[in-house]
Amino acid sequence: MNRFTFLAILLLLSGCAKRETPVETGNREKILHLGNLSEPKDLDPHVVTSVSAGNVISALLEGLVAEAPNDPSLKPVPGVAESWTVSDDRTVYTFRLRANAKWSNGDPVTADDFVFSYHRILSPAMGSPYAYMLHLLKNGRAYNLGTIPDFEQVGVKAIDSKTLELTLENPTASFLSQLKHWSWFPVHPPTILKYGRMDEIGTAWTQPGNFIGNGPFILKAWRQNQSIVVQKNPLYWDADTVSLNEIRFYPIGDHKIEERSFRAGQLHVTGTVPLDRVQYYRENKPELLRLDPYLRSYYYLLNVKKAPFNDVRVRKALAMAIDRKKIANFVTRSGEQPAYSFTPPFIGSYKPPMLFSTDVEAARKLLAEAGYPNGENFPATTLLYNTSDLHTRIAEVVQQMWKDNLGIDIELENVEWKVYQERRKNRLYDIARAEWVADFADPSSFLDVWLTDGGNNHAGWSSARYDDLLKQAASTDDSSEQNALYAQAETILIGEQPIIPLLFLPSKSLIQPSVKGWNPSILDHHPYKYIRLEE
Repeated sequence: MNRFTFLAILLLLSGCAKRETPVETGNREKILHLGNLSEPKDLDPHVVTSVSAGNVISALLEGLVAEAPNDPSLKPVPGVAESWTVSDDRTVYTFRLRANAKWSNGDPVTADDFVFSYHRILSPAMGSPYAYMLHLLKNGRAYNLGTIPDFEQVGVKAIDSKTLELTLENPTASFLSQLKHWSWFPVHPPTILKYGRMDEIGTAWTQPGNFIGNGPFILKAWRQNQSIVVQKNPLYWDADTVSLNEIRFYPIGDHKIEERSFRAGQLHVTGTVPLDRVQYYRENKPELLRLDPYLRSYYYLLNVKKAPFNDVRVRKALAMAIDRKKIANFVTRSGEQPAYSFTPPFIGSYKPPMLFSTDVEAARKLLAEAGYPNGENFPATTLLYNTSDLHTRIAEVVQQMWKDNLGIDIELENVEWKVYQERRKNRLYDIARAEWVADFADPSSFLDVWLTDGGNNHAGWSSARYDDLLKQAASTDDSSEQNALYAQAETILIGEQPIIPLLFLPSKSLIQPSVKGWNPSILDHHPYKYIRLEE
């Protein structure tokens, strides 16, 4: 064998050597690669509403309470607050902050930081879509709506640098659970003010190099529509528990591309599973597939400010002409449940009322009464949804059902995520696909969406009676009384039909065997500080 032949063989062998995948490298270097489905609009906890943004924010910031790694009850555990006490009338909560809680620049986390943060999200000028979460605080709603101009009257007080007192309007059994949501997370006051006013949105404070957080990770890089990278925060109070050195979030909106990335060893965990791949994994690789119960409601929004959807008969006809069981059994086929309410039927002891069913004859009669017999003269209508195989398939089936059952022709409009968000928020649609994921495990997390002043109420619908019933429910911690009030409120919501409930969706994901600590959760929350990777 001459020297050239020998070199050629060496080159061939080196070319045949298996290259290490990102997952294999990540297992060794403790870098978690996650599919995150969509590009976050922002990383400001007082501005964002999307799950994709919340997934990143939960790595960068921490609230007063946190979540245990594997507790189906979702009982709150100490976070920034190491302990708390509750007054006898259950309206005053006093939190003791950890002495070693620090911001990522070394500043101590103080009670005044929380006062500033809650003042910020409730500021009327900010227009936070989640401000209503803090209406639980005494005078929180009044200040947020501008009725009370002085924030000193709101139930937020720093007793000293490490003691925070929160006073509620009424006893609220779910209060501690609600504190786990990012709307209650603190922001770093000097950083906010360095880049703008307290109530200014869209400033540069959330950019890499500027973001100061108090969570287990630090924002390292953000390449728009490519990835967000966070790295371990050495100043986090519980840094010794954190096993991961880095997390990389990928906004892969195409579910098929995401699944191929998983198979190629580029992702540890996917954000979902394509419809036509679920059965394959069930039959061939069940150890990689996770289908878990999830508090997630999939529905269609109707623009009730626009004809013909300002007529409740039209709204009811559209709802009753859809066969949800066919969609669940023959289209999605991943454990989805037909939905006839907005609230899932498995939140504690609450059982939502079932006020309608698929009834094509009744739907036709209602549509005729509204002036559109057999769909005649029904105005041109468009169904808006964001790019997704799931949304497309459901929309196509519903489009055909409305055609077959009501004689209505609906146009489908598929747009990218940010365009969809803006149009839905500004009510630039006829009918729009939507879904709601619970912020905490309580019916109010769903029903509060439709409050008249709710920042996520994009249907244009309101009901004074509905608002009053939820206000009554928030003023009692008697679960039986609360459930009865919730049921009355939901009866009004579904009776007026500003939305069309379609399905309750499970959490779907593919998970590499090397990922440990990714436990089932009805909120699909997975505290990153407890996640570890094995080679």
